[in-house]
Formats: sequence, C-alpha cells, structure tokens
Amino acid sequence: MELRKKTRIVKIGQVSIGGEHPIAIQSMTNADTRDAEATIAQINALEVAGCEIVRVAVPDQAAADAIATIKKRINIPLVADIHFDYQLALTAMQNGIDKLRINPGNIGSEKGIREIVAVATERRIPIRIGVNAGSLEKEILDRNQGRATPKGMVESAEKHIHLLEEAGFDNLVVSMKASDVRFTIDSYEQFSKKYDYPLHLGITEAGILRSSAVKSAMGIGYLLLSGLGDTLRVSITGDPLEEIDVARDILRGIGLYQGKRPRVEIISCPTCGRTEIDLIGIAQEINNQLRFIEKDIKVAVMGCIVNGPGEGKAADIGIAGGKNKAVLFKKGEIIRSLNENEIIAALIEEIEKM
Repeated sequence: MELRKKTRIVKIGQVSIGGEHPIAIQSMTNADTRDAEATIAQINALEVAGCEIVRVAVPDQAAADAIATIKKRINIPLVADIHFDYQLALTAMQNGIDKLRINPGNIGSEKGIREIVAVATERRIPIRIGVNAGSLEKEILDRNQGRATPKGMVESAEKHIHLLEEAGFDNLVVSMKASDVRFTIDSYEQFSKKYDYPLHLGITEAGILRSSAVKSAMGIGYLLLSGLGDTLRVSITGDPLEEIDVARDILRGIGLYQGKRPRVEIISCPTCGRTEIDLIGIAQEINNQLRFIEKDIKVAVMGCIVNGPGEGKAADIGIAGGKNKAVLFKKGEIIRSLNENEIIAALIEEIEKM
C-alpha cells in the first residue's frame, strides 16, 4: 500500500478529515428533505449503520428551511447539496449546515459567491467542489470534441477552486466522480498531483447493489491503496444503508477501517461438491443476525470439515460443515460438534459471549 498522501485538514462539524485523520464514510439521503421527519429517521438509521457524514439535497427554499429542524435532531455532520441558487446556500448555512456541496461556477453571480464565502468563513463551514463527468462545462467539452476527459475534470475543478480562492476562501474538499472506474481513477490521480485539498472519493451513477459494489471496490479501493482519499461514498441505486455496508467492507478489506462502530467480519467459502449442509442459507442468516452486532471479530463459515478449521485459523470463531453436522471452532481449535439445525443458534450464542 502506498503511503497515504497528507492533505489539508478540514473540519466538518465534529468530524475532521485530511492529514492523518481516519477516512470518513458518507452517504446521502433519498428521502424528500422537505419531509423533515422522514429525513431525520433515515439519517439516524444511517448513523446506527456507521455513517459519519450525511448529505441531503436542497432543491428549493422549503428544503433549505427544513434543515433547521433536521439539524436539531441528528448527531452526525450534515451536508447541503445545492445547485444554481446561492440563496439556498445562505439559508442552509444560517440553519446550521456543517458543509456545502456546490460548484461555484453554476451557483450564481460573483456577488452570490462572495456572500457565500463571507458566511462560510464566519461560520467555518467547508465547501466541497463536486466535479462530475456528466455535467462538465460546455466550453471544456468543446475543447475535446464534446467528450469528457480526466484532464477536463481537473480543469473544471481548477476553475471552481480559483473562483473561491479569489474570494479568499480555501476551506475546500474536492471530488472528481465519473461512472467509469478507469476515468475516475485518472481524474483523481491527475488532480492529486497538483493540489493538496482533501479528496472525497466515489464512483457516481454506479448502479444497483452488485454493480456499485464491484465498481466502488475497484475504483475507491484502488485509490485508497494508492494513498489517495479522505472521505468516501459508495453510490447505490437503492437503500442508502447498503452504501454504508459496502463502504465499511471496502475499508476493512484493505485494513483502513477506523470507524467508531466495530463490525463483525464474516469469511465464508464459496461451497463445492464436498459441502453437505445448507452453507449458503446458514451464511446468509448469520450475516443478517450479525449485521448490527458491534464486535471487532472475524467469523468463519466454512463448508468442509477437512479444510474448514485450518482455513478459518485467522478467524476468532467459526463453523465447518460435515454431513448434516458442523464443528464449532475458536482460533482453529475444535470446541464441539453441532447438528445442522443447531449451527446458527450455537454460533450466535458463542459470539455474544465473546
């Protein structure tokens, strides 16, 4: 793994990113922000799952007004996603938002940018410049026959950064998202060679769960292993809670998870002709039951009595199947034998004792 690049430190509410701070997991609500109750419920559920920073869409004045109510009843930092209307940014900041996600080039006049900067500076509210391949400025696309390129992504970011820096503001976070993994990686790498602003990582429009998990693991995982990234969001078409699960698995898989909430890690074999128990069903049920248990342990669910305890030695506890039976083991040492219908309950019981 490459040495992590030290970026500027930015404080988002009570969460600091950049420098040597842990990589923060973010998500975004898909509830209507104007419905404060639904948004609050979703944010609190995301927090329980391990979300550390959450973003809400602010499409109009009613959504900006709702931020005041939402902010009072959540615990994690709140980010307002705003386009085109700088007045919405002003209202969001007045109502307690912890960070803005805007692109200064489309937020209004120079006067509007300066008003945003004045309030953000006074309240120490950072701004994320979010560059997306699907919405690059026309003049940048025109210089490359209408195509988006990583170089164009960096150019767009530079333009927005320049607008804010000219106004005396540099409390910034930057993202360079595309739906194409290689394109996204190239964009972040090119930007990182020129700037030390903290990076928010993500593959945008990555699709439903399986597609997004694969693309995000490849793209975000590669960048993290290259030493880049200070926050991340896994974008999934579906339940935002799934975004947190995948994000934690990515960080944990490469040894970078430092979240406040410990999580059980499950390792399981892919099954083969030697498997003589319903390993798939058992693994799925164990995963469901352990999803919100806060223990920093590794659990092995193995299908073969021949290799199971050996392959599971790295685990704290696990089972290995036989013919309608399984053995329960800890640190590779067999503790006892179980009938198939006893496996799940016995394993969960032992884990709860640990």
